[in-house]
Amino acid sequence: MDVFSFFSLGGGLAFFLFGMYILSAQLEKLAGGKLEKTLRMMTSNKWKGITLGCVITIAIQSSSALTVMLVGFVNSGIMELEQTIGVIMGSNIGTTLTAWILSLSGINSDSTLLRLLKPTSFTPVLALIGAVMLLACKTSKKQNTGEALLGFAVLMYGMELMSEAVSPLANSSQFTSILAFFNNPAFGILAGTLFTALIQSSAASIGILQALSMTGSITYGMAIPIIMGQNIGTCITAILSAISANRSGKRVAAIHVSFNVIGTLTVCAIFYPLNAALNFAFVNLPIGPVEIALVHSIFNIFTTALLLPFTKQLVKLAYRIVPDKPEADGGIFLDQRLMVTPSFAVAECRNMTVKMAKLSRDMIVDAIHLLEHYEKSGVERINISEDQTDKYEDALGSYLVKLSTLELSERDNKQVAEMLHAIGDLERIGDHALNISHAGQEMHEKGLTFSDDAREELKVLSIAISEILDMTVGAFENSDAIAAGSVEPLEQVIDTLCADIKENHIKRLQTGKCTIELGFILQDIITNYERVSDHCSNLAVYIIEVASDSNFNTHAYLSDIKTGKEPAFINDYDYYKDKYVLPSARA
Repeated sequence: MDVFSFFSLGGGLAFFLFGMYILSAQLEKLAGGKLEKTLRMMTSNKWKGITLGCVITIAIQSSSALTVMLVGFVNSGIMELEQTIGVIMGSNIGTTLTAWILSLSGINSDSTLLRLLKPTSFTPVLALIGAVMLLACKTSKKQNTGEALLGFAVLMYGMELMSEAVSPLANSSQFTSILAFFNNPAFGILAGTLFTALIQSSAASIGILQALSMTGSITYGMAIPIIMGQNIGTCITAILSAISANRSGKRVAAIHVSFNVIGTLTVCAIFYPLNAALNFAFVNLPIGPVEIALVHSIFNIFTTALLLPFTKQLVKLAYRIVPDKPEADGGIFLDQRLMVTPSFAVAECRNMTVKMAKLSRDMIVDAIHLLEHYEKSGVERINISEDQTDKYEDALGSYLVKLSTLELSERDNKQVAEMLHAIGDLERIGDHALNISHAGQEMHEKGLTFSDDAREELKVLSIAISEILDMTVGAFENSDAIAAGSVEPLEQVIDTLCADIKENHIKRLQTGKCTIELGFILQDIITNYERVSDHCSNLAVYIIEVASDSNFNTHAYLSDIKTGKEPAFINDYDYYKDKYVLPSARA
């Protein structure tokens, strides 16, 4: 093996890792935040967790990325430690698919059908299709699919390059003498662990082993401990990710390491004594790429079956490895680890933004209640909630800005922009709730009450404000553009109600039915109500913009509505106009 073969081996490894990165990144984009929602919902028991872990790992082609996400979820308090065990087990099974795909490179047959399965036969076609989709297609989904196909083609080309580079080793006496060390299982496990940890990719490590096996110099006895070591080495990503995590996050990494170490020790304790007693003939036989994939699958499935009944014990072991301390761990609002898979991070940001929206809505509802039924504890509660909305805005804003610098799908980009706008409006709604509560407090402290007419008018307006908030928050939570389309008509009705109440107040002032002091308070409340409906209108437009195509024009949309060019708007406007009528207009 000359120096050029080493260059080819290094280049092949580089192509392999780059192809795996591109493939994983594009598959993750195609999967999107739906996987995150599914992950949160389907971890109620270990069987669902195993299935989901397997499916997600196959979907994004990265068990390491999934484990890092689990560290982030537990670290943020989104998931419980017990929920991660099944997912980790399923992830170990799912990652074996890569080895099976790579084993196709070892196919040697004169059969046309079998030759079609060899990567050198179909990879160029996939690369061509991928290039055409990337260059010719306009939608981001098709472009991502094209990039995924190109990533797979680059990955398989790297595998072929590595195989060709190591082929001269078949006749190398030096290579044979080096391989003699791997007859020692301990050395094989150590080598597999260290090499996989170094390159942080069990898929690449398995791929290199499969490439070397094509020389015919690797035996079952050499490969089995290396494969077990590779499973331990792949835990390094989770370990590095957990370094800065709280103790709960560190326990996820502890479970991942424990799972693979216990599985390795158990297999060694069973296999090697039996081999010493029975002298298995296959141990000294050459192993090929397909057999390596098979051993890899058997080990992970066996380890899962072995430890599945002992999930509670794995949790207890994690607590022993990472014990509790007297001081409580500080929770993290949004974990930076989630950015490893941006679509998951976008989905979690959306979950947090929905919580912020519900908090802002509830603050307005509480503030309205205080106008009629004042409670000091209610004002204190709104003050605390307002501080919380400020924290939401700061944390989400910083996180979303960082997230926007990453490579995101078109829809994720839209959602990030939507949330960056939305958190400002939601924070301002919280401010208006605080202002309304202060108005209620002032009236209570001064012993002031509105006239019966003013109270009745304010009641109608309050019900309209509650409805527009419920409608807006519901549309935002469900990404419902149709429901969002009904916000603007109600907002226009609220504007009319506010103007009419102000006019009626002036008439009462002129006839002596109201005082100037009460007028100032009423004016303040109405202004805050009006601003709340304006923010709801902004949020509705953001929702519609995300659901629409890239040519959506906000100003044109609002202009068409206000000039009567939208029939749906007119129908909704007439409905709300009839629904919310002031007592003076009924007379």
